Amino acid sequence: MAEIWRVLAKWRVTLGYVLAAAALWFADPTWRSLTIGAAVGAIGEAIRIWAAGHLEKGREVTTSGPYAVTRHPLYLGSAVMGAGFAIAAHRLLVAVLVFAYLAVTIVAAIRSEEAHLTEKFGAQYPNYRDGRAAPVPRPFSFERAWRNREYRALVGFAAVLGLLAVRLLIRL
Repeated sequence: MAEIWRVLAKWRVTLGYVLAAAALWFADPTWRSLTIGAAVGAIGEAIRIWAAGHLEKGREVTTSGPYAVTRHPLYLGSAVMGAGFAIAAHRLLVAVLVFAYLAVTIVAAIRSEEAHLTEKFGAQYPNYRDGRAAPVPRPFSFERAWRNREYRALVGFAAVLGLLAVRLLIRL
C-alpha cells in the first residue's frame, strides 16, 4: 500500500491537470459563484503563502507559523483552494471530482511525505507529528515563500479563475 501512496503522490500534479481540464469542461460558473469561489480560493492561497514563508523545505522539520498549528498547512491551503474552485465552477459534478481528487492525492502526499521526513530526520518528525516538539519561532519571509515557488500555485489558481471567466463570457 505504501507504494501506491508514493505513486499517487508522485503523479498528483499531472493527474490534477487532467481532472482540472475535465472540471473546466463541465463547469457552469456564474459571476456570483466565480466571486465567492475566488474569495475562498484566495484564503487557501493566503494559507499556502503563510506556510511557504516559514518552510525550510528539506532542511528541517519546520515548527513555526502555521506549522505550529497544523502539520500540513500547504495541503490545508490547497484543499481550501480546491473548495474555491468547486464553488467557482458552480456544478455538483465538478465539486465531486475536486473533492475526490483532493481526498485521494492529499492523503497520498501526506503519507509519502511523512515517511520521507521520518526517514530523513529520524525521531524529530514523529516528535513534531505527535505534538512533542516545541515551535521554533521564525519570522515570515516573502523571500522564503518565493524560494519555495509558491508563486506557481498563485499563478495556477489565477489561470483557473481566468478560464472559468472565459467560459462564463463565452456562454453569455
